[in-house]
Amino acid sequence: LPIARVTGSRLQNLTLTNVSVDWNIFLELLQTIWQSSIEYFNINNFTQLSNIEKYNFRYSGTSMKALALKNILVTDLYFSQDDLYRILADMNIEALTVAGSEMIHMLCPSSNSPFRYLNFINNDLTDLLFQNCDTLIQLEIFILQKNKFESLSKVSSMTRYMKSLRYLDMSSNLLRTDGAEEHCQWTESLKELDLSSNQLTESVFGCLPVNVNKLDLHNNQISSVPQGIAELKSLKELNLASNRLADLPGCGGFSALEILNMEMNSILTPSADFFESCQRVRELEAGHNPFKCSCELQAFVRLERQSGGKLSGWPEAYVCEYPEDLKGTQLKDFHLTELACNTTLLLVTALLLTLVLVGVVAFLCIYLDVPWYTKRRAWHECPEERETVLQFHAFISYSERDSVWVKTELIPNLEKGEGSVQLCQHERNFVPGKSIVENIINCIDKSYKSIFVLSPNFVQSEWCHYELYFAHHKLFSENCNSLILILLEPIPPYIIPARYHKLKALMAKRTYLEWPKERSKRALFWANLRAAININLPVAEGQRCGERD
Repeated sequence: LPIARVTGSRLQNLTLTNVSVDWNIFLELLQTIWQSSIEYFNINNFTQLSNIEKYNFRYSGTSMKALALKNILVTDLYFSQDDLYRILADMNIEALTVAGSEMIHMLCPSSNSPFRYLNFINNDLTDLLFQNCDTLIQLEIFILQKNKFESLSKVSSMTRYMKSLRYLDMSSNLLRTDGAEEHCQWTESLKELDLSSNQLTESVFGCLPVNVNKLDLHNNQISSVPQGIAELKSLKELNLASNRLADLPGCGGFSALEILNMEMNSILTPSADFFESCQRVRELEAGHNPFKCSCELQAFVRLERQSGGKLSGWPEAYVCEYPEDLKGTQLKDFHLTELACNTTLLLVTALLLTLVLVGVVAFLCIYLDVPWYTKRRAWHECPEERETVLQFHAFISYSERDSVWVKTELIPNLEKGEGSVQLCQHERNFVPGKSIVENIINCIDKSYKSIFVLSPNFVQSEWCHYELYFAHHKLFSENCNSLILILLEPIPPYIIPARYHKLKALMAKRTYLEWPKERSKRALFWANLRAAININLPVAEGQRCGERD
């Protein structure tokens, strides 16, 4: 090749495309170019024709800075790893790319390597790569997108000796976490980490590099951001788009957070206290969520107007999804009167009307000698003794912020298959025209059991407190075991308001079912829940009832 021997050659960039050649000839070509003036060498669509054999490659006297091999086809299926991978691993250049080549392994360099940039995108590399490799001490950028890595803890262990690594791309792999405590050993130098398009859940927050500045977790299976698991005090940019989150996270563990992406999650009503908790956030992307235009959402909309343009994509990306009559309405055009959203006033009015109604009925019963005693006594019997008047197996009480779990897990698992359970849920069974209080009382009375989905969201709900009050009253007045408690998320005692003293007493004295994070334990959870509901109802049209925030 004339490239190699031209005295005073100034050629610095060379690209070869659609090359089919024997292995030894290819290495001779590479050796020739290696000792020329060429600094950047690219080979696209290369096919190796003969057997791979040992070759004594000479690395000295080179001007080469970067080598890129893309779409390499190796036809020899039986060869020594040293004959191929050792030549690549020991190259004394700054940048190496091997892409789209079905590469299954790469050896650790024999001595301290000058590699600053490695790109192994779209191969078949696994968790075995560079384990206990301590010679990549100058590596700064490492791209492993579209491979077959599965264990996040092993990925962290791979970086342990990479003292200069600042950017790592692990997107589009098979990474997942099993919920158990993982021992993670990230290099302290890592500043930017891409874990997007994997199979990670919320337990990923227990295995993250503590000094990371920019973290990409979009397109995973994260349903919450646990508090107190990790203190990422240096984190400035967090991408959680396209997950399963039902609310905006707080910034307790992200004190330096400035940019947050929460697009395309399952957020119905964002927390209005987000900007108070995350005062350093200067940009929030929360559009393209299924917003429920309600009183709770109005507080968030008012906060946006005061935030000084922190909501990215406003107003086009912020559109009502529920209720149906407001679907497609931009949040900036959604308004409700203060009276319609005053829950306290509504509750007081309902209670006064109820007291007046009870007083009138009592007066009629006493002074008109209405034979009501027999009927009242029948309602004080246990549900097992009045089975013919029951319409539902269970009434569900839950916070609207936990509705995703109720609708995707609880209701489908109880209503499907033989022996299906008839559930009472507010969106399907509250009678239009009746007050909320009257609907709650009727649903509890017509249900054999009352299921309460407990979480930090539950104890913040006024309506959940009201439903618990009536169900607790029924428990003691009828002396029946009619309550089922499901602990969806742990509730720290200090966040339970004083008015929930009955809930504290119930959780201290009664057994509750705890929702398991491990999928392997969920079959037992559903079996125990069905056993707790166990009763046969008379044949009737299915009806259901439930909760609001």
